[in-house]
Amino acid sequence: QVQLVESGGGLVQPGGSLRLSCAASGTIFSINTMGWYRQAPGKERELVALISRGAVTNYGDSVKGRFTISRDNAKNTVYLQMNSLKPEDTAVYYCNADVRPFLGSSYENYWGQGTQVTVSS
Repeated sequence: QVQLVESGGGLVQPGGSLRLSCAASGTIFSINTMGWYRQAPGKERELVALISRGAVTNYGDSVKGRFTISRDNAKNTVYLQMNSLKPEDTAVYYCNADVRPFLGSSYENYWGQGTQVTVSS
């Protein structure tokens, strides 16, 4: 089994910054794509950012130029640096990863439990 544990959420003022972390643990041979999604109250879950094992990135339009995704493959950890935060960034942020548990097995998709980010003065 694989667990994704997020940290770093909290309350921040508009224009401020936060850094989210997500560490994967458990039975892991390799991890392919890792990413962040978010869900605000009354809205559907949306893509924030993705990063491949080779560090190719993809961002949602609403966060381009403000958020940066990165990863440490040795630590099975993905990060999300969020700058110039806006009230509309308020949401629960979820970590996601495609994990291969064993050599030769298929990739399985996992979600973290979510961390709340609130942007408010």
